[in-house]
Amino acid sequence: MAPNTFVPVDFQVPDGLDSELFRLEPLGPQHNERDHEAWMSSIEHIRSTPGFDEGGWPSPMTAERNLEDLERHATDFGERRGFTYSVIDAENVVGCVYIYPSSVEEHDADVRSWVRESRAELDEPLWLAVSGWMRTTWPFSNPRYAARV
Repeated sequence: MAPNTFVPVDFQVPDGLDSELFRLEPLGPQHNERDHEAWMSSIEHIRSTPGFDEGGWPSPMTAERNLEDLERHATDFGERRGFTYSVIDAENVVGCVYIYPSSVEEHDADVRSWVRESRAELDEPLWLAVSGWMRTTWPFSNPRYAARV
């Protein structure tokens, strides 16, 4: 692996994932308004989601501050330090998937995802789709992804 990356240099980072219920695409500044609305409307639901139930995120913030976060995630993606995807159904952002280096030694990646409260029925299908995607597409041998099922 190259310095400051956690995937092999020759690994082709996926530009998304399509399912019957949603698609994943790299998160970027173009998602700001829809992303901000999605999580701001679902703070308690996200905090009850495995992987987010121990931290302080999300906490209310301005759209301008959210844009800074999206720009940071896009930079991480471009520099192969971490990968964040918007979860989109039709035209709406309904969640996010985060793939970052693990903070736990026995895992090589931490994967977390959330969906907005109004689309809570997607929690399990998203977890199943991303779990399969991690096994078949990504170069990790032991990713950690909090169970939903």
